[in-house]
Amino acid sequence: MTSDNFLSDWREKALNTEAAINSVVIGQQALVRLINIALFARGHVLLEGDVGVGKTTVLRAFARAAGGDFERTEGTIDLMPNDLVYHTYVDSDGQPRIDPGPLLRHGENLTTFFFNEINRARPQVQSLLLRAMAERSVSAFNREYRFPHMTVFADRNKVEKEETFELASAARDRFMFELNMATPQDDDIRRSLIIDKAYHNADTLIEQLATGTCPGDQLNNIGATIQNTVQTSPAIEKYLLEVWRASEKPSAFGVAVEGVDMDRLILAGASPRGMSAMVKASRVVAWINDRDHVLPEDVHAVLPAALGHRVFFNPIYELRRSDIAPVLVQSIMNRVASP
Repeated sequence: MTSDNFLSDWREKALNTEAAINSVVIGQQALVRLINIALFARGHVLLEGDVGVGKTTVLRAFARAAGGDFERTEGTIDLMPNDLVYHTYVDSDGQPRIDPGPLLRHGENLTTFFFNEINRARPQVQSLLLRAMAERSVSAFNREYRFPHMTVFADRNKVEKEETFELASAARDRFMFELNMATPQDDDIRRSLIIDKAYHNADTLIEQLATGTCPGDQLNNIGATIQNTVQTSPAIEKYLLEVWRASEKPSAFGVAVEGVDMDRLILAGASPRGMSAMVKASRVVAWINDRDHVLPEDVHAVLPAALGHRVFFNPIYELRRSDIAPVLVQSIMNRVASP
């Protein structure tokens, strides 16, 4: 099979999977597209939103599409780092036993790791998970365990603040996208969500989806092929470099946020890792749109999700991040001239 046919076949799989997920998670088309992009760009996703908007449902849907082995962990205040690696207990004979924990249980077959309410877990637990995300491996029992196909989906409850531990900005940089899942505003969708019995049982909805439509153990291969095939022109590369500089010194590009001293706002701009993630995601957008080159609109499609959480604010502005970051990113998109 030629590279073009290979990419075309996978594009059809990606779009069919997206359509299937949109049939069970209604009113979230833009969000579903971005998670799909992250999956093929081989990036991890942090999803936040109000209670009961369907965060867990949409992430479970993508886990089912990826097939392979799936593991889920609930973030709790008493969870310890070792709980991700091994489980200790006393068996029926009164003997102490050690079993592999959620990260080790499936070995290299682990394709999706879902961490529910990550901000309820202690920083030590978050740190272990972040290392596993970055290196797709952990060390335990005097050996290294690898998870080459693992994608981490995490969600964060942004309403409840008691007994929670917010991720540090440097930790959030490990996620390719940080997405906000809002309650749909369309009246017809709202009516369906509360009246239509089909949307009252998440388990039944998920079971409607075919398993392994985008096999997780093949995503590294297709992801690498996309990155090697889709090109960026010199003009696009220049634009990306200017966006990067604007994240470091927005005032130099005329970027402004009302009520904010732009010369005091930024502690550090986007990291090389963050910009690289945005470029990778932009190539996937071009591929999904059946092109072999990146256009400015491909960059714009992922820029807010990839950049907003990667710009580090001075402490006096950090508490207002949820208000400032979206305006800052939109202003960068408006002020930095695209080719």
